[in-house]
Amino acid sequence: MLGAMESEFTLMAVHAHPDDEVIGTGGVLARYAEEGVRTVLVTCTNGEQGDGPGGVKPGEPGHDPVEVSRRRLDELQESAAHLAIDHVELLGYPDSGMAGWDANADAEVFSNVPLDRSAARLAELMERYRPQVVVTYDEKGGYGHPDHIQAHRIAIAAAEATGIPRKLYYTAIPRAGIAQMMDYLRDTGADVGDFDLPEDFGTPDEEITTAVDVSAYFERKRKALEAHASQGENIFLLRMPEEAQRQALGREVFVRRFSAVPVPDGEEDDLFAGLR
Repeated sequence: MLGAMESEFTLMAVHAHPDDEVIGTGGVLARYAEEGVRTVLVTCTNGEQGDGPGGVKPGEPGHDPVEVSRRRLDELQESAAHLAIDHVELLGYPDSGMAGWDANADAEVFSNVPLDRSAARLAELMERYRPQVVVTYDEKGGYGHPDHIQAHRIAIAAAEATGIPRKLYYTAIPRAGIAQMMDYLRDTGADVGDFDLPEDFGTPDEEITTAVDVSAYFERKRKALEAHASQGENIFLLRMPEEAQRQALGREVFVRRFSAVPVPDGEEDDLFAGLR
């Protein structure tokens, strides 16, 4: 049940870059929006360290961070429209780049901004929107990206400072699902070498608490991914056969970090379980 200060159910997803919103949370954002839940996407950086036109990488001749940022933020708005996201909030920090990149040394990039400063900005958004449910990355940022780790840190800090979220989740990719996907690709004759992942990639299956069926939103998720055309070279799912895409995008999986409401025994199938 909603409390006296909460006028509607709200889901907030805290992501690092334009395009991060789609794979792990695009389905829940679309599904809950359709159910009448207010959806809020917080994107922490402008994505300057993405690919430029023609796949030009950061540091290479012709890479223009300002133009890359402009294009990626435009793509973000198109993606958000496909997913029917109600509010897109941009924190506007410069992209830190992958771990080990030269950009990591810039004091202004997101991963180097003092935690209390960036967390305070997110806390203001939590105060404004009062989300019952918040979704972000785990403490490893999924795969170790400095900006993903920082997004995790500010989401936890803002949730603890405000006490507003009733439930907080980490996005997850179950290891069993990765193995199943690799087996499927091999069976179809795909070159799985193109999709090689570190052995420890993904979330141990025993840690998964929640799985949401978003198969009805597959086409919208794919269109949202395709909206991020400037980064298409890095979005490996778009290079997979359609059936593999359906398997990968039709179910979104999470680890429940905390809940202030009773949760069901066994695996949840609803991020708002216990709240309605």
